[in-house]
Amino acid sequence: MKKLFKLFFIMLKIGLFTFGGGYAMIALLENEFVSKRRWMQTDEFADMVAIAESTPGPIAINAATYIGYQQNGVPGSAAATVGVCIPSFGIIFLISLFFDAFQQIQWVAAAFKGIQIGVVVLILSAGLKMLWQMQKTIYNVVCAGLTMACLVLCSLFGINFSSVFYILIGAVIGLSVYFMKRLCEHGKVEARK
Repeated sequence: MKKLFKLFFIMLKIGLFTFGGGYAMIALLENEFVSKRRWMQTDEFADMVAIAESTPGPIAINAATYIGYQQNGVPGSAAATVGVCIPSFGIIFLISLFFDAFQQIQWVAAAFKGIQIGVVVLILSAGLKMLWQMQKTIYNVVCAGLTMACLVLCSLFGINFSSVFYILIGAVIGLSVYFMKRLCEHGKVEARK
């Protein structure tokens, strides 16, 4: 029970102080669960981010559910998911009550512009940290480089290309490389016989 409450309040804190959605939350999750508490290893965290990003639903909720389940099974996933959702729900509910009046306040608009810069920095720092921690195999470096080049080119030329396609293309390439390695290993075994 104590671990459930701890998990709930950690996710509540992260949900309360994360602006910009799930991608901005990645850096806070990594700091809390990998660096600070050591509940996860770096490789496991990277896998969790990949799974949370590629499954349907918001990445923040998927990540909270995964971490909660890993720590305490179904009750842990429920506690973590509710903890991360409560702040967003409460804030959006309050804003909806006063939305028209809230929109007219200039300092609120300026604060949100400042928050946007912070969100970009959080997302960039999480991405760079994961990039430095990935295994530097030829396949990983080529895939990461091609993906970044495609993202930059699509942004520069205003091409609307969904990130879902990047995930699907990456999955197809990864499976192809895996099966080619398996075929090569199988061929070597057959040659030895």
